[in-house]
Amino acid sequence: MFKSPKSYIVAFTFTVWCSAGLVHAQDYQIGTPASAAEIAGWDIDIRPDGKGLPVGSGNAIDGEETYEMVCASCHGVFGEGEGRWPVLVGGEGTLADDRPLKTVGSYWPYASTLFDYIRRAMPFTAPMSLSDQQVYDITAYVLYMNDIIEEDFELSQQNLAQISMPNEDGFFVDDRPDVQNPRCMSECADPDQLMMKGSLAGVTPIGHFVEGADAPAASHSGQHDLEASKEAERKASITGEEAVTVEASQPAAMSAAAVAGESTYKAACGVCHTNGLAGAPKVGDASAWVERLQQGNDLLISHALQGFAGSTGYMPAKGGRADLSDEAVTNAVLFMVESQH
Repeated sequence: MFKSPKSYIVAFTFTVWCSAGLVHAQDYQIGTPASAAEIAGWDIDIRPDGKGLPVGSGNAIDGEETYEMVCASCHGVFGEGEGRWPVLVGGEGTLADDRPLKTVGSYWPYASTLFDYIRRAMPFTAPMSLSDQQVYDITAYVLYMNDIIEEDFELSQQNLAQISMPNEDGFFVDDRPDVQNPRCMSECADPDQLMMKGSLAGVTPIGHFVEGADAPAASHSGQHDLEASKEAERKASITGEEAVTVEASQPAAMSAAAVAGESTYKAACGVCHTNGLAGAPKVGDASAWVERLQQGNDLLISHALQGFAGSTGYMPAKGGRADLSDEAVTNAVLFMVESQH
């Protein structure tokens, strides 16, 4: 049968195009294709509608013990937050205030995504180390502390997404333009007179910042007392306990290096060493430190700087905080050592 040259050209072009596509699809030359099992290992997100929740259940009664074991050292026994770690409870009715308190009870939109976050990212030093059972229990306990469910409510994959959070309606698709203010074309404010204000939030210690007009002028100890008093008042408003008056700071019976290391300990070391997480010796537990103290400070400091694998667990170099200087880590170790006396 006769075929025109055009038909050959079309067929040839189609064949080349398909061949080029196949070659291009396999031409990355990096790694290997992800298997279904590998993809499943990372495909763990849980949607607001509950899709992705694992089979299981838990309640606040069982969750209290687990929470106190792995969460309270940072978030407080009552969810009131320790130091600069996030507060989990309270804040209702503050979202419209100048300084809103965003917590699970006042801000979080969907109960199922609370489970997702805890399972994915907590505890801070060992994410994804909790079993699904523990995550259900902790989630139930946090919801219970915020008066969202009852203490004996059995949380499960069947009802978690059906729980209505207080601020759920506060989340919606905002289709407004990113910028609301009209452009100033005349009689505009002097740029040199404009002031930008920001809020210091999160887990970063801010003791070295001075707080407005009520800040003790150039007094680190005075600033510490002010922050301690405010922290006591904040916790009292959540726990219902009477705020304890914070006395003026007294010179610590520690070396200057140990005193300097306290801030590093609280910001980087306390999350493990306050409650013995991941096998870390608890500060203040004499039995956990007696053998270590006998080894001498030089060896302890060396372990902290270079990493150490012991019978109770493994600590990476500088506790995984490569951003810390050797001096800061050394001072933190001295603070822990001298805190045992």
